[in-house]
Amino acid sequence: MSDIQIVDAPAGVEGSGFFATSLDKAIGLARSNSLWPLPFATSCCGIEFMATMGSHYDLSRFGAERLSFSPRQADLLMVMGTISKKMAPVLRQVYLQMAEPRWVMAVGACASSGGIFDTYSVLQGIDEVIPVDVYVPGCPPRPEAIIDGFMGIQKLVQTETLRRREEPKYQALLAKYGIQ
Repeated sequence: MSDIQIVDAPAGVEGSGFFATSLDKAIGLARSNSLWPLPFATSCCGIEFMATMGSHYDLSRFGAERLSFSPRQADLLMVMGTISKKMAPVLRQVYLQMAEPRWVMAVGACASSGGIFDTYSVLQGIDEVIPVDVYVPGCPPRPEAIIDGFMGIQKLVQTETLRRREEPKYQALLAKYGIQ
């Protein structure tokens, strides 16, 4: 089995020497295969993410070659591990510093729902402070699950319209989190 990922061209009109499609589809294809993730790792899920970036699983073959440790240069926030309530404002600030379009992936049970830590100090899911696009289950999730979640983000990015961020539904979602 080959490690080469073949990307299907977006739907369009094809002919001898030309190809025509909509701008939304072309930009979606380009964005989905050039995501710059920002890993926000706090515990064991971060170790699994390191394995995902290693040569055996190699997340870079999906277009995530460059990890960004600056929110201003990232478009995918990957939250992995337990987030305490003291850390919630920091996570929110990192999210707000990211430029639009931005996507969020909650990796593992702790980021998704607080995990086994049902205590006063642990945030019961990051969706209490920022909107989440894809949840990856597991404690900790295997690298295959992280890759599956990343591919879910890619599919979302590829099919999203350029104007989705300006739609009333999206603006209402941000307003629910107090984000303008």
